[in-house]
Amino acid sequence: MEKSVYSVREMTYCAIFAALLAVCSWVSVPLGVPVTMQTFAVFAAVLMLGTKCSMTAITVWLALGAAGAPVFAGFKGGLGVLSGVTGGYILGFLLCPLVAAAVKKVAGEKSEHIGVKAAALIAGLIVCYAFGTAWFVVLYTRNTGEITVFDALKKCVFPFIAFDCVKIALALILEKRAGRLVKL
Repeated sequence: MEKSVYSVREMTYCAIFAALLAVCSWVSVPLGVPVTMQTFAVFAAVLMLGTKCSMTAITVWLALGAAGAPVFAGFKGGLGVLSGVTGGYILGFLLCPLVAAAVKKVAGEKSEHIGVKAAALIAGLIVCYAFGTAWFVVLYTRNTGEITVFDALKKCVFPFIAFDCVKIALALILEKRAGRLVKL
């Protein structure tokens, strides 16, 4: 009998965090721009599940959404959401665990320090922002008209930076308080 790539515990946590991503995507606070909690769920998954399982949880959530399940913000789903102008930000979530892992690897033995974990999440968020903004500029220019990178940042990134920093802090607090319960 072959050994599974994932343990039952890992598969369970991947499923739980995919569901958490969906629920956090539905939580929306309209503050001029709608602010959801999906980035919090991504950050929590990265911190608590590690690279392999957080990538899997995000991939499962994306696959459910691509198949039409209403797991994205505003109870939306389907390939149209992912191929739309803001789809790059959603797809960019897949980069967060990889970037965070790279930052932690560079930090070496200090990788479990809260400052390193915060820096890893911030770096992942910056890469997600960059990927999503590039995607937005290309599709917006093709479909609507030319837009500068700065204008795209004003529309899609700047309004969310403070909220995403709060979500990083909340994920760090959650990991410190409950991380020991999630033992992978």
